[in-house]
Amino acid sequence: MSFLHGAFLPIFLHVCLLSWSVWAKVELTMDESAEVYLGDVAEIPCQYSFTDAKNEPSFVMIQWFVRAVENTSRMRIFYSDDSQQMVDNNTDYSGRIEVTSDQQGSRLIIQDVQLNDEREFFCQVNGLAAGNAEGKTHLRVFAPPQAPVIEGVTSGISVTNEMPSKVASCEARNGFPKPNITWYRNGMPLMSAPGHVNMLTLVTRESSGFSSVQSTLEYKVVKEDKDARFSCEVSFFVPGAIRTTESHSVNITVHYPTTMAELWKESPQGLVKEGDTVELRCQGDGNPPPPFVFNREQELDVELESSGDVLILSSVTRKDSGIYQCRPLDATDSSDVKGEMQLTVHYLDPAVVVPKDSEVMFKGENLMASCNALSSLKTTTVWYKDGKQVGRGNTLPLRDADYETSGEYICEVTVPSLPALHTRGSVHIIVQGGPQLVGPEQEVQLEEAAGRMVNLSCEAQGHPLPSISWNIIGSQNWVEVLNKANEHMAHSVVSVKVTSDVSAQCNASNNMGTEVKAFSIKAIPRVTTTAPFSPAEGSGVIIVVIILSLLLLAFLGSVIYFLHKKGKIPCGRSGKQEITKEKSTKDDIVVEMKTNTKNEEAVLLKAVNGDKKGPNDQ
Repeated sequence: MSFLHGAFLPIFLHVCLLSWSVWAKVELTMDESAEVYLGDVAEIPCQYSFTDAKNEPSFVMIQWFVRAVENTSRMRIFYSDDSQQMVDNNTDYSGRIEVTSDQQGSRLIIQDVQLNDEREFFCQVNGLAAGNAEGKTHLRVFAPPQAPVIEGVTSGISVTNEMPSKVASCEARNGFPKPNITWYRNGMPLMSAPGHVNMLTLVTRESSGFSSVQSTLEYKVVKEDKDARFSCEVSFFVPGAIRTTESHSVNITVHYPTTMAELWKESPQGLVKEGDTVELRCQGDGNPPPPFVFNREQELDVELESSGDVLILSSVTRKDSGIYQCRPLDATDSSDVKGEMQLTVHYLDPAVVVPKDSEVMFKGENLMASCNALSSLKTTTVWYKDGKQVGRGNTLPLRDADYETSGEYICEVTVPSLPALHTRGSVHIIVQGGPQLVGPEQEVQLEEAAGRMVNLSCEAQGHPLPSISWNIIGSQNWVEVLNKANEHMAHSVVSVKVTSDVSAQCNASNNMGTEVKAFSIKAIPRVTTTAPFSPAEGSGVIIVVIILSLLLLAFLGSVIYFLHKKGKIPCGRSGKQEITKEKSTKDDIVVEMKTNTKNEEAVLLKAVNGDKKGPNDQ
């Protein structure tokens, strides 16, 4: 019965609507579309009014329908009239929608919008005799995609490829509706161009309803693309706008042949000398860096042994000087790409000294010695003798030779611009002549005490080496204590005991002459003398004598006093003693003593002198 009621009521209302539509009308307004983010709340308004204000309907029925995806049929999701409001059961919107109504219209509210909510929603208003109307709104749902992910090709791309090559791929996942991808090179958008730029796009509809887009960029690269930056941009719709998200940029490896090569000396730094190990390096502008072949310009057909882009020349000589070239193996046949450089190996030959080895000169002669060394650079020559500089330049003049001229002369040749280059040579000068005594005096005068030993020295130089002999008159007691010689000098020392005046001669001789040095020694007799009196010693003796005398005097005084007390010494034994008492007062007392004056003087003198005995008594 309820089914018949539900089916009969819409038919009855529809018949009534047709019969009254001639003179009544409903004006209904709805938005063409409504836009909302996935998961948000969607509101679809439905505004309506009746044209005949005098005949306002007493009964208004409102129904909301939705059209299923890819289906022409509709499904009701809500019904309301003056007496009831009802959300239809067993639909996709049961429990997710609510409808609010007032005198101006109805509003459909959808909670937690899903992707499959992108449909057409219909609002139907029926006022019976007052008229009916229907409108629709297309609900659009938006879900921004994930950030784009770009991947550049890791392998190199050759500029010689005839067709565009894959450069990079870009993917934007889980967007709704389908996002779009645009490619950029150095910030400028790329457009498809047959034979140069291709963009392959693949759209995938996920089971969740989202759309994922993958785009592949194919590009015909040129050499200038080695520094280019490629990126992709994803554009997608949002409610009321279009937004974009750009990926990071990637660089690709571009392979291109070498068009220019450069050759230079890697080591050693500075000038090259004979014996050095030289390293030449070649570099071109090709990518990847190609291997090179090396050769000399003088021998183009001879390929030098090398390793990659390096040529090593060990222990070079002046013969290795010349122009060296390198050529890349990736160069096209039509181009002669090469790098070249001039290598100069500097040298310094051994020094040549004239006269050679040794030279004999006579005293007074002159000699011009020379030293030369062939070099590729400017040289400097310095002469040394016994470690001291004696000249500069290629020649060394030796004038008025004497024995000081003898010795070894060393010439040292250096290259100021390349100090590691140096050489030296030497010449030994021998000055020949008669003996020459060392020292300005030819006659030596000496004085020495008799009995003493005297050393006499005689030194002579000459070539041939002189021999030294002695002739001594006035002393038989002498001995040679030193006799030594070197290449140029003879030296002898004798020790002579002086007993009387001595005459000595030193004879230096060789086959070119003789030189004599005379010594005259005057003997001085020895004299024995006492040691002089020392004031310091005398003062000490006097002080001791005075102290002893005082002690002796004190002892004698004590003895005499002791004997006098014992009566052993009577008063006035040797003379008369006379005491005269005169009249005196209490304050005037006079005592007179008389003794033998000679005895008193003798006693006093004896006491003062300490009872000294004369020389005869001792």
